[in-house]
Amino acid sequence: MQRVWYVAYGSNLALDRFRCYLAGGRPAGGARVYVGCRDHSDPGRIVGVQIPGGLVFAGESRVWGGGSAFYDLAAPRQVAGRAYLLTADQLGDVAAQEMRREPGGEFARDLAALLPDVDAVHTMGPGRYETVVRLGDHDGLPMFTVTHDTVADLEPAAPTAPYLRWIAAGLTEAHGWNTQQVVEYLQVAPGIQKAWTPAALTDLLTA
Repeated sequence: MQRVWYVAYGSNLALDRFRCYLAGGRPAGGARVYVGCRDHSDPGRIVGVQIPGGLVFAGESRVWGGGSAFYDLAAPRQVAGRAYLLTADQLGDVAAQEMRREPGGEFARDLAALLPDVDAVHTMGPGRYETVVRLGDHDGLPMFTVTHDTVADLEPAAPTAPYLRWIAAGLTEAHGWNTQQVVEYLQVAPGIQKAWTPAALTDLLTA
């Protein structure tokens, strides 16, 4: 059974939220009930990682309202991620649910099958999370994430409070950050400044 690392950088940084993709359920503050992967197992391992690139908030999420998180591999910064050790089929099912497709369906199967051949970037389609990016290896196994093909083409948009709370919780879980560190990290992401000052982020995360 092929094992791979899925690197989360948005709300999936928080394990309880990510479990909705794995086992099904509705995350607190979200507008969607997830069916879960075919294999509901928890990740085999979980590690915090730092990867080159940038975090961007753009578009409009149908789960949270406001901007969604995207990974911009061209940005000259660092992204605080969280790597989950999954099977290739689980990663396919997670990505399918990101695109409101069926776990185990054609998209999920195709994505799982192509992973061994992805050495940099592979775009499966025009959807917001249809581009697979290989982020190197960790402990001898490949790391992947999903994002939009051309993040620069998306209109930056501010994320909502429930979404930011999940991201902040995940950053604390994965990296041990305090509120100030979370705020400093988030405030430079495009889209945030449209609605959130550092003071407003601090108030949100300490309420």
